[in-house]
Amino acid sequence: MAEPPELDGSEHLAGQQPETRGNASFSYAKGAAGDALIVAVRCRGAGTMKVEVKAVNVSFPLECQAGETATTYNQIGVSGVEKPGTVSVTAPSGVHWSMTIGRGEPPAEDQQ
Repeated sequence: MAEPPELDGSEHLAGQQPETRGNASFSYAKGAAGDALIVAVRCRGAGTMKVEVKAVNVSFPLECQAGETATTYNQIGVSGVEKPGTVSVTAPSGVHWSMTIGRGEPPAEDQQ
């Protein structure tokens, strides 16, 4: 689990946090206007971690399981995501996590 999640070929790296236990914060780089922010989190260990992307006022909980490594990808396409920022994680000390922040194309709008 030590390696942070990978981005797909069309996404660009903005920041990364290697395997960490408990609480931590790290910064990510500015992106191009119109790009979405990708927050990819990998975790293992029993407990709920809270991820906060302060620059765009977005936060979400992730439930991590004992003995199981899970990876979750979130794409954020709100105003201001092109700005540099900080991600803060609050997690129990028994939860191991790593994270990759990327930039990529926003999701396609539904054509109906």
